[in-house]
Amino acid sequence: MTSVAATSAAPPAPALPRLPSLTGLRWIAALLVFGFHAGTMRIIAEPDYKAVVDALFTLGLSGVQFFFILSGFVLVWSARPGDSRRTFWRRRVAKIYPNHLVLWAATLVVAWWFADPVLPAAALENLLLLQAWDPRPGWFYSINTVSWSLSCEFFFYLCLPLALPLLRRARPKLLWALIVVLPLLILALWPAQELVPEVSRWWFTQIFPPVRSLEFWLGAVAAELMRRGLWRGPGLTAASAIFVVTWVAAAQWIRAELWTTLLAVAYLLVITAAADADVRGRRSPWRSRPLIWLGEVSFAFYLVHVLVMTSVLRWSGDWGTGFGGWRGPAVVLGFLVANLILAGLLHRFVETPMMRRLAPRRPARPASVPRQRAAGAPAAGDGGAPAPESGAADEVGQANGRSPYADLR
Repeated sequence: MTSVAATSAAPPAPALPRLPSLTGLRWIAALLVFGFHAGTMRIIAEPDYKAVVDALFTLGLSGVQFFFILSGFVLVWSARPGDSRRTFWRRRVAKIYPNHLVLWAATLVVAWWFADPVLPAAALENLLLLQAWDPRPGWFYSINTVSWSLSCEFFFYLCLPLALPLLRRARPKLLWALIVVLPLLILALWPAQELVPEVSRWWFTQIFPPVRSLEFWLGAVAAELMRRGLWRGPGLTAASAIFVVTWVAAAQWIRAELWTTLLAVAYLLVITAAADADVRGRRSPWRSRPLIWLGEVSFAFYLVHVLVMTSVLRWSGDWGTGFGGWRGPAVVLGFLVANLILAGLLHRFVETPMMRRLAPRRPARPASVPRQRAAGAPAAGDGGAPAPESGAADEVGQANGRSPYADLR
């Protein structure tokens, strides 16, 4: 069986440091998506309150873009030479599919309760995570609407073991060229969509897995550069400032065609800066214990939040009407808490035990690798995309004052 990671010209250390800050950042991305959906569902009727939500979360859908970039980064960072393709694919299925299956079944129960029509073909397509390949309006959002992103992730997972040996052997100049070219390809999607029938343009630019894989590969290439100690980017404070400025400018003044490209670059800078802070043991606000827990349940939170909100609003008769005064923000906060509770239960009783039962065990840690924790970096769970990725590798000691990247060059 061919290994996922091939030997490069400069072999990496047996294991790389964990990146708990990326787990914490996953929660921020999930919160952005939640805020966007809360706004589009018009839960808040009071104009002043709604204006605040719109200002904060207008671009919240781009949280999925963050997840895709992060997914590529973490999977390349954590890939081990001993993993076969079959092992990699089995671990990915074990991580994603149990939660997906539970929400798929729950959505069908809700549809039965409300007497909603369900097309068997659409249900089967969604069950098999093939819906993102179907351009027919509504089909790619069938059953649990947010699961379209899992359909994209499965495509990324299928491709990565095939592409990773090439990535490991790529020259640095080619990797840096890809860092420049991939955002430009994302930008080129706007004129390219003119080649697609108008009814399919949203699907082509926002759903189609090969198109969304550009974000995944952007994160993957950056991870490979960082593995080799070649990444050069701003620190976490500067990267965060760049992101905030980009977010505000995009929401207020920049044309919509440029949003995805600018935010992809901003997200990449934050991800790489947070990862670098963890590797070097520098301070990071994203690896506190509460944020790490929130990041660990963010996959489950992402899967449950739309179903919960739409079901409750329909059951109460408030779908599309909104809540006046302070009741609107209170309902949104209530949904946030309720979804977190359900996500915690799903993570505790489905995601975690099924991952332990179904996923193959990783090879034992090489004896030569010290089990010393990077300074200031607490242990964390997995870091990843809408579907969380295998925790950003194992910890490596930084003894004798050596550079954390010394073994990667």
